[in-house]
Order: sequence, then structure tokens, then C-alpha cells
Amino acid sequence: MSSNKQGITSAYLDEICSVLCQIQDTDQMRRLLKEILTPGERKAVALRWELMRRLMNGDAQRQIADELGVSLCKITRGARILKQTDSVSKQQLLSRRPQ
Repeated sequence: MSSNKQGITSAYLDEICSVLCQIQDTDQMRRLLKEILTPGERKAVALRWELMRRLMNGDAQRQIADELGVSLCKITRGARILKQTDSVSKQQLLSRRPQ
């Protein structure tokens, strides 16, 4: 069934963004993500984050693909996101780098 038939609108996304922004506790956030995402969805999000983290660290795309067992297409998408000057993902990854 398509998203439109389910009545999914940007208002729902805005609401979940607001909820996520209010959570300050890592354990509570983990519990929420376990409640609203399937194990596969959580794995996909974690994998996307890890491959972008490794790209930021300068790891080669083919090495990341081989070690994480993902396609170069996924790696390329992550690299494209990190090249955007206004990338929130890049800002967050940079803020977590050791000084």
C-alpha cells in the first residue's frame, strides 16, 4: 500500500521530529526507536551512520563496502550526503570526533 493511501503526511513527520528533539536521555531514545522501528530498520539506520562515520574518517569506499557488506551504491549515497555544505549528518559526525 502506498504512503498516500495510508494518509501519511508531512505533519506526522513534523510530529515525530518534535518528539525526537525533546528526548535528552540515550536510554529513552533507544527504547523509543525499539518501539517504533523494526529490527531491520534499526540495523539499516545504524549501518548508514557507521558507513558515513567511516567515510568521514577517510576510509576507502571499497574497503567500507567490503567490511560492512554493503553495496557501493549505499556508500556513494552516504558520500553524496557528506559533500553537501549544509549536511546535518556531517555536522553531527564532526562534532563527535575526538579533539
